[in-house]
Amino acid sequence: MARPRAGATPPGPVPFLLSVLLLLLLSRRAAAGGGGGVRGSSVYPAPVVYPHHSRQISWHPRVFLYPHFLSDDEANHLVSLASGELKKPGDVKSGKSTLSEVHTSSSYSISKGKDPIVAGIEDKIAAWTFLPKENGEDMQILRCKVGEKYEPKYDYFTDSVNTMRGGHRVATVLLYLTDVAEGGETVFPLAKEHTKKGSHGKDATLSECAKNGIAVKPRKGDALLFFNLLPNATTDPSSLHSGCEVIKGEKWSATKWIRVASFDKVYHAPGGNCTDSNDSCGRWAVLGECTKNPAYMVGTAALPGHCRRSCNVC
Repeated sequence: MARPRAGATPPGPVPFLLSVLLLLLLSRRAAAGGGGGVRGSSVYPAPVVYPHHSRQISWHPRVFLYPHFLSDDEANHLVSLASGELKKPGDVKSGKSTLSEVHTSSSYSISKGKDPIVAGIEDKIAAWTFLPKENGEDMQILRCKVGEKYEPKYDYFTDSVNTMRGGHRVATVLLYLTDVAEGGETVFPLAKEHTKKGSHGKDATLSECAKNGIAVKPRKGDALLFFNLLPNATTDPSSLHSGCEVIKGEKWSATKWIRVASFDKVYHAPGGNCTDSNDSCGRWAVLGECTKNPAYMVGTAALPGHCRRSCNVC
């Protein structure tokens, strides 16, 4: 063993302490990441994601699952924001004021950046999807009780009115906020057969509904990403999806729809903001949608709605 040189200063405690501090900082950062493969418990987790933790569920449509994307605290926070505020969704897009025939669940909208936790979740979604944060809509919280579901539907639009704000919904991120004892799966009935490899298709615990396509079982903290448009920007018919009936327990989820362009900008026809952008605005106003759905009908000064003239706000 070599002896120290004469006059050399022995190593002091400072380098050792710096090493310990560095290790502590790294371990705390890893614990706060939220997407590290285990359920975290950080109230304000850093918006860190690891895209390689997600896996392909289907190529037609393009579907990806990220296990443990949310910490328990994040999932519980979203549920707490919606508790007591839930309501049955209406159907404004088709000009009806009745309860939606597609959804039997209850929903609540959380505004973008509502608080630091919501903003952090939105940052993580943007980092995972590589889609700009400003392209996202407000987050929709849904609760499905036993017997509730939503019928097969597309997330892209078939009209020109709903695409005025950011264009089509290019992608959907579905966050599972609770475990479900039985049922409640998300199923893609038109997914191609050969893509079932690697999905939950062989899971014996799936409900009968979930066996009619490629299905994903809701697990607390998991995130599901699927694309509604093809890489050539045309709509993807195979993105048809539904929520199976909840058989046991209760299902809470959060949906973040992401547009092709910024959802924070509205492009109106010439003539100012005192306009109706849909021929059905007058009928919707008579049915009371100006107060039932003010975000779409009236909007704000910064983001004017589509039926301001019929709602008599200008």
